[in-house]
Amino acid sequence: MILLEGPSRVLQQVLHTRVKNMEKPAEVDFHLVEFDDVRYHIQASAKDPQHVLLSIALPPPPPETVFSGGLPFGAMEAVNATYGPLIQVLDPPEAGFHLTIRLDLTKLAGTEVDHMQQMTKVASLRTIVLGAPLREILKHLASRTVAPDADNLVALLHRPRQSYFLIPQAEKVTVVFPMRYKDSNDVVLATSFLQEFMEARRSAGLSTAPPCLWSPSPPLELKGAPAHALDANSGFVSFVIFPRHVEPDKLERIVWNLSTFYAYVSYHIKCSKAFMHTRMRRRVENLIQALNRAKPDVEKKKKTAQGRSFKRLI
Repeated sequence: MILLEGPSRVLQQVLHTRVKNMEKPAEVDFHLVEFDDVRYHIQASAKDPQHVLLSIALPPPPPETVFSGGLPFGAMEAVNATYGPLIQVLDPPEAGFHLTIRLDLTKLAGTEVDHMQQMTKVASLRTIVLGAPLREILKHLASRTVAPDADNLVALLHRPRQSYFLIPQAEKVTVVFPMRYKDSNDVVLATSFLQEFMEARRSAGLSTAPPCLWSPSPPLELKGAPAHALDANSGFVSFVIFPRHVEPDKLERIVWNLSTFYAYVSYHIKCSKAFMHTRMRRRVENLIQALNRAKPDVEKKKKTAQGRSFKRLI
């Protein structure tokens, strides 16, 4: 299966180009939109080639999520801890955006390869911001410092006005995704696709992966969730994360895969529809060719010099 990339491809390319052309800087003013309605604005001036302004705007959250200043809880701390002296958070942010940071390219450390890696990390700003609450909960799970009586329902944003839910416990964290689609064909494909997750978990190669469950009705973990969150026409997917799954070198990948799970499923639904449409078109073309070959040959009529047509009998 194809996994979505963490860094924004366009943002990554713009930043890499800026770093490589520090001696010949140019004006930069780009507006970018990623999936799930995450927007970026990147600006740089030719007169000030050492600084780059980057703003990010998140989709509107549902009422059950906990936001502070338009950002998920813990997002600001995660940004400062990740980028350190490389960035400066501007307050207030750019109008229409929730976070604006100023990159100081003079503080890039190491070789040119290190510079590119640092810019790739900056291009992953979406993961740092949206994944902050999930990252913090998983860190507590790995260190087994989750309060035994926690067991609270935590709602996190993953799409415009839609949330997924975490149930942190001392020995595990359960992640539940209500899956809903507008198109009836997408509902059928998504339901079939999600049911395969349970079947794939039984294979030998995935025996150590987190358990995955699918249910057409809300699981018991969602008791107390708002009514609109329980309306899912493609069912509910649950992942159970244990401390052994949260290794330090896998933490960021887990955060990215879970926070973009809906987009991952939607991407494969579109790929499946495109593949089936291609197969159907190819099948129709083959049938048309077979019908054309089955047509009887029409004997050409001959005409005399006077313009009369005749048909040879022998």
